[in-house]
Order: sequence, then structure tokens, then C-alpha cells
Amino acid sequence: MADAAEIQGSSASPARRRLRRAGALLAGAPLLAGLLQLTAAEPAQAAPADSVSVALDSLTPSAPTEDDTLTVSGSVINNGRQSVTGAHVGLRVGPLLNTRSAIDGIAQHPDDLRGGAGDELGGKYTQKFSKLIPGVAEHFSISVPVDELNLGKDGVYSFGVSVSGKTSARPWDQMLGIERTFLPWQSSEADTKSRTTFMWPLISAVHMTARTGAGERQTPVFQDDELAKEIVPGGRLAQMMDLGRDLDVTWVIDPDLLAAVDAMANGYRVQQPDGTSKAGSRENQDVAKQWLAGLQKAVADKEVVALPFADPDLASLAHTGTSVTGSLSHLKDATDVAALTVKTVLHVTPTTDFAWPVDGAVDPSIIKVATSAGADRVIARSDSLQEAAGLPYTPSAARPIGGGTTAVVADAPMSTAFEGDLTKADTSTLAVQQFLAQSLEANVQKDEQRSFVVAPQRTPTASQAQAMATAVKALQDGNWSQPETLTGAANAKPDPDATTRIPSTSAYPSSLRKQELPRSAFEQIADTQDKLDNFQVILTDQSRVVTPFGRAINRGMSTSWRGQAAKADGFRTDVLSYLDNLGGQVKLIDKSETKLSGRSATIPVTVQNNLVQPVGHLYLRLSSTQPTRLKIAGKAYDEQPVEVSGGHSQSVKFTTSANANGRATVLAQLYTEDGQEYGDPVSFDVKVTEVTPTVMLVIGGGVLLLVLAGFRMYTQRKRAAARQAEEEGPDGAETDSGDESGNPDNAGDRLPEESGSPAGAAGPDQPGDPAPDTAPESIDPSGTGERVDR
Repeated sequence: MADAAEIQGSSASPARRRLRRAGALLAGAPLLAGLLQLTAAEPAQAAPADSVSVALDSLTPSAPTEDDTLTVSGSVINNGRQSVTGAHVGLRVGPLLNTRSAIDGIAQHPDDLRGGAGDELGGKYTQKFSKLIPGVAEHFSISVPVDELNLGKDGVYSFGVSVSGKTSARPWDQMLGIERTFLPWQSSEADTKSRTTFMWPLISAVHMTARTGAGERQTPVFQDDELAKEIVPGGRLAQMMDLGRDLDVTWVIDPDLLAAVDAMANGYRVQQPDGTSKAGSRENQDVAKQWLAGLQKAVADKEVVALPFADPDLASLAHTGTSVTGSLSHLKDATDVAALTVKTVLHVTPTTDFAWPVDGAVDPSIIKVATSAGADRVIARSDSLQEAAGLPYTPSAARPIGGGTTAVVADAPMSTAFEGDLTKADTSTLAVQQFLAQSLEANVQKDEQRSFVVAPQRTPTASQAQAMATAVKALQDGNWSQPETLTGAANAKPDPDATTRIPSTSAYPSSLRKQELPRSAFEQIADTQDKLDNFQVILTDQSRVVTPFGRAINRGMSTSWRGQAAKADGFRTDVLSYLDNLGGQVKLIDKSETKLSGRSATIPVTVQNNLVQPVGHLYLRLSSTQPTRLKIAGKAYDEQPVEVSGGHSQSVKFTTSANANGRATVLAQLYTEDGQEYGDPVSFDVKVTEVTPTVMLVIGGGVLLLVLAGFRMYTQRKRAAARQAEEEGPDGAETDSGDESGNPDNAGDRLPEESGSPAGAAGPDQPGDPAPDTAPESIDPSGTGERVDR
């Protein structure tokens, strides 16, 4: 929208009232004309009360040729308080612009009335309005044959749409508003056409977490369902795919996006605020399948450049990450997996030797990091790698910068033409015309073919993508440029006069540096990697853990986190927390105090595995903190290998020996095969109640006395029974009558009655008892101290 500058003074100003009265008294036209010229020279911002805004919604064709008819449409709106009468909208062709900086100047102030607007075509190529009411938009559409524009030599012309009229305060015809843009004019095929590479980025934010389902399929868990909104028909990525299929562009793709959509297509879950997750919708799965199928067709026979997985922030790595050990290895991992991901999902073999720092801003440390993973072509931008020799033309993109590395320098004015809010038709139209103007002006600078690269913002909005597509289509249909792949631009013959000097680290833009990942982010990533290394060695199927966590580590250093420090930290913290949780599923069960009686005993220690897969390559070490009191397998500690099936527990038994009574603390700790501690230790006390030799002797003597006493009592009873039988003789012998049934066969089933008589009392002889084999002993009652407990 173009806010017109005030031409006349405010009616409230005394000086201006005097001017108007003088103008009414003076009949001399020259003086009146001079007055108008004076007031027209006042600053545009002096009094916007009577300004009229002009919106240029459409200009077709964007780059007309001789036989075309140019159609311009849009709207005007009166921003003042007074109605504008006798208004009309007209077209103005300004002067030929000879420099790219002149194009930039107009693009920065398209509504400035003080600029060179050019003469109005007038006549039938205007649209009239009897009245422009304040606040009410009026639409216009004007068509004019191109030959009526009186264009001269090929090049870029300033082109404006103006509105003129009268107000009650200023009752003369005057220009109240204007919208200026550009008219690229290449009447026929250029003798020398530039080659233009347009990078078409398919990049999104991080969506997948490290979490997966416990089943064999390991259903991935997403942070949210925002990706579905981008790939649904009409969504940002859906439009990028649809628009790009008909354009000669180089697809620049983050493999993490492909992995996420592919995971969604095969079934996914979405994390909930309470920590649980729910199944993603079947509709979103179908949308993901459709998007992938469409993309496979769109990129067929096109150049595809794969960025490292998750598009790692190269500048953050260079400026803060390299001070943390192991950070660069993640870039290598992300590069290695990129080609495989793209080939698996899209069935094309991508190019992986390009690195793309944020906004193409480079310094020596960024170049070093960018090429450390194998990329030998770095996409820079001309506002970073600036020409120092004052070249009067734009050189080709390729610049050899040493060490076998090529800087592919994207053109900054063309690359930044589609930034900002392009949701309105007029801003989108201006962006397209500005891009085309810069492209044509660069081509006419020198009668020698050159290669230009356009590297737009990483994640264009849907409206920005639409404007980009319109511009690329117009460029392809134009007469001064031809498409080229990014590889072709990198391989083109470099201009020997173009700069190859990489700017210093201090020249890196502070605005970009403020958005970089802090050192703490890389320290957190290193901690995660250390724990992952320790965890994976115990697994029988490492891929179930290494793959999701390895990719999550890549996502933790993604360029998409710029400007979202808190969210990025939350993501990395969640990855580390979930890894700790998984590692904690293999642990030692706590033990209470154990009592140890005797010289030796076996102590069991239980290892629990709550993972779905078996674990092994572990050793359980049991250590005594007081080996003089308690030894483990005859020494201070002992260890045994451990293998536990998924979802099971395993008890490991250790032989212990005691040397003294009392308490001894025992420590159980799991170790990996390489000697690294695994998990938390378990400590418990062992209470030793060892029996000494003296006590054993006393106990043994007591047992012997019991045996001897029993034997003595038995022999005494036998002898007493024998004497009684001799005294009574055969006729008076008392015989046992057997059981109540009178069956004498049962006579030997019972022992003599134990009524409390003294040992040696008379009793019947037991049939079958052997004759005494020793001489009779005293049958006197047992003396004191000879009591036998039965």
C-alpha cells in the first residue's frame, strides 16, 4: 500500500491559510504554479491527511514482450477525512534503471511521491472515479498494449500506478498516491542468457521425538500434530510440492522431513501434555501417503540436494559446538544417513556434497565445519562474501576458496526478494516484479554468460512459495535467463575477478549470532551420546535404540531451533530423560539386611530387565567393604556375567565366607564389558553370626552325652527285665497278653510302660531282644546331673 505524501499544507496552519488567501487574490498563473511547486516539495510525512493508498494486486504478464497487452489491477482507498472528487487512476512509465541499487531504492520506498514517477499515459488508459469516499476501497483494472508504453531499449523500467484528484481543501488536480514497481523489458531473445539456479527448499521444524512404542514396530511418537497441517492439501508443504513439480528448480530437502512423513504414513503416535501418547489419525496417515507419492513424482528427473539429517546449525557448531568433544561427529553421522533416507523414501539418489549455513553467512570457522563432513561446496550469499574490487557487474556464483572447496555464492537481492508478509496481493506482486527486475538487470550488466543462484529462506510460507513460483515461471518464460541445476552452477567456470576472500569471524552478523545454540546445548548432546554409548553395549538389538536416539541427537542441533531457545532446550532434555528412563529398566533390585550364620553362605543378587529385548554383555560385581570380616569367593570382590531375557529377572548367586562376627557392608554394581559402571549400585548389610571352634566343641560334647545317656537307659531296662524273668520262673512268669484282641503277635509293637519308675525297675522281657553283651551295671537311680532330656 502506498501512503501518499501531503502536497499542500494543513488548513490549520496560519502560514498556509495566508498562502491560500494570496493564491486567491493573485490572478497570475505563474505565481500559482510556483506556489504549487513549493508546496509539492514539502516532506511526504508533513501532512498525510489527504493521502490515497494504491495497492497493485496484479500485473500480467510480469515480463511483457512486444505483442503483449499489459493488464494492471488493484485498489485505491482514501485515507483522508475529505472525499476526493474527479479522481482517476493512471499508469506511469518511469526512466530506465541502470543499476541494481536503483532497483533496491525504489523497492524500499514504493509509495514515495518524490521519486521519479514518469509521465502518465492518460487518455483511455485511465480509470475514473467520480468520488473517493474516505475509508472505502475502490477497485480498478487497466489494460494497455505494450507498444503504447513507448518502451525503448531493453532493461528495467520504473513503473507506477498513481491516483489523482481534488479535495475541498485543495481544489486542483494533483497526484495523491502512487505505487511504484518495475517493468522488466526484454523485447526478444537476449543474445546472452544468464543461467539461473533456483533452490526449492523442503524443510520443516523438528516433529519427531526419540520415543517409540515398545512393540516390534516401534511406533514413532511425535511432539505434536503440526506436520499434518503442513502436508494436508492447501498446507505449506503441500503447496511447495504442488508448485515445484512444474518448475525447473533444484530441490533442497532435509531428510528428517522425509523420515517424519514416512513414519506418519506407517502409523504414529502423538505425545500428550500428561506424558502419555495417543494414536495419530488414520486421515493423517492417508495424507502422508498422498504427499509422499506426489513428491516422488515431482522430483523425478530433477536434481535433489540432501542436506545433513535434521539440517544441523553449521554456524552454531563452528562458534560454540567445536569446543565440546564429539560435536563434529554428529555432523558426520547426519551426512552419512542423509543419502540413504532420501533414496529409501523418494527412490532417487541425491547430491550430498553441499553445505548451507544460515542465510549464507560464512566465516573461516563455518567453512571449516561445513566441509568437515565431506561437503566440498558451501552455499554462501553475496551480502556475506562481498565483492571488494568494485566490479560493475555481478559475477558467477562459483568461487574457488582453496582446499578444493567451492563457495557457491547466492545472489542476495534475488534470494531475499520473497521475505516478509506476502499474504496480500500487492506485496506479493511487488516481490515478483522486484525479483525479475534484479534478474534482468544482472543479465544486461555484461555481455558474457554467467551463472546465478537463488537461495531463498529455508521455510517459506504458503504465500511466499506462491510468489516464488510465479517469479520462477515468469523467469522461465522470459527472454534473458535459462534454468540450471545447483551442481551446474557450482561447476561453472569461475570469474577470475570475483572475490574469494572469506570474511573474518568478527564480521559474522550479530543478529544471527544471537540466535545460535549455546555451548550448554552441545554439552547436553555430548552427555546424551555418552549415555547412549554405555546403554547400547548391553543390548542384543542395538538398532532399536541407536537409530531413534541417534536421529534425535541430530534433531537437537537443528537450524530450525533458531529463535526458540526454550523449546530447543526442552526437546534435548526430553531426549536425555527418556534415555535415562530406558537405561533404568535394567537395574539391580534393592536388598534388605542379610544374615549369615556359619563360615560360608550363598548371597543372591537379582538383576531386573523391563525392556522388551534381552540384555547381556553385563557383569555383576559384588564387593565387600570389609574383606577382613567377609570375603566374596575368598577375596574382596567377585563378578559374574549376566544375561537377562526381556521382561524377566535373573538372580546371580555369590559364595561368601565369614572370618568374624558383626556387620559388613556389601556393594553390588553392574558393569559393561568395557569396564564402565552401569546403573546405580545397590548397597546392603550382611550380619555375620559365625560359630567359633570352642562353641562347636561344647555343642558336640552335649550331643555325645545325650547319646550315651540314652544308650545307658536302654541297657539298664533290658537288664532289669531279664532279672525279673529269672526270679519268677516259667510257671509264674507274667507274660504280655498282647493287644486287646488277645493276639500275641502284637506283643513286640509296644515299648515297656514309662510310668516314671526308676531306671532298672522290673518289667517284662521283650521277645526278640538280644541278650546283654555287657556286664550288669548299677541299677541305682541316676545321680544328680545325669538327667537326660528326651
